[in-house]
Amino acid sequence: MTIPMQFSVEVANARSQGSPVVALESTIITHGMPFPQNVQTARIVEQDVRDNGATPATIAVIKGVLHIGLEADILDSLGQAQNVAKLSRADIAACIATGGTGATTVAATMIAAKLAGISVFATGGIGGVHRGAETSFDISADLHELAQTAVTVVAAGAKAILDLDKTYEVLETLGVPVIAYGQDTLPAFWSSSSALAAPLRMDTADDIARAQIMRGAMGLSGGQLICNPIPTEAEIPAKVLAPAIAQALAEADAQNISAKAVTPFLLGRIFELTDGQSLTANIALVRNNARLAAKIAAQMIKQTATAQ
Repeated sequence: MTIPMQFSVEVANARSQGSPVVALESTIITHGMPFPQNVQTARIVEQDVRDNGATPATIAVIKGVLHIGLEADILDSLGQAQNVAKLSRADIAACIATGGTGATTVAATMIAAKLAGISVFATGGIGGVHRGAETSFDISADLHELAQTAVTVVAAGAKAILDLDKTYEVLETLGVPVIAYGQDTLPAFWSSSSALAAPLRMDTADDIARAQIMRGAMGLSGGQLICNPIPTEAEIPAKVLAPAIAQALAEADAQNISAKAVTPFLLGRIFELTDGQSLTANIALVRNNARLAAKIAAQMIKQTATAQ
């Protein structure tokens, strides 16, 4: 069976020329912020990728077709669409098979990127082990995807609403390289650093690209997580965030919010409790990740060509 897949004109041109391409997820458009700010932000992030030498490929499922790169009119429509599914590994195939429309999470974007021959993906933060997972068993599929799909993911670490210690323990167990960019500690999404020491540190896009290529040469499955700290001028200190996160978590528990509804609820409440500061920081970190991802993608193309 052929997968119904459509490349945007820009991405198709980049592929034909052998130019670097960076995958971008679409849940930030459908579940992250309201229209028109969602579409405006998506376009800004795409331009950041272009400005740093690569082509952006925002990924989504539209009426049963897997889109690799969104034309302007499709992006506008997606930004205003209602009841868009939030797709992960468990349901992306079903959505395509039944002609549905859905936005891709980290896991689904990695799957689509791999199918499209894209090796680098920029996002805000990955999902992980939720607080209280010892009773809820709420663990994101993103972690297992990183262990089995060979895509380098650039993020500001795992989302700060998660149990960060357990999240990184699971990644270690799964054999996923967790690499801090330019520092010895792991970032904590809205905060540039944390108390967690980075398992690995790399300071250049060249080294990061070489590490992924080496994994492939050694036959090691999976990708790698690049933890890129939010610029310090845009960060929210952890001590400021802690009360807001604690309150949002308590409210989610009191309202019995679970499964895929947890993260959007928590992010929405933290936005309210920080007077919008969390969203401003989120945009800054996504843009920062897009810039680094473009440089890594360019290095992968360069190093692959040199090796041939």
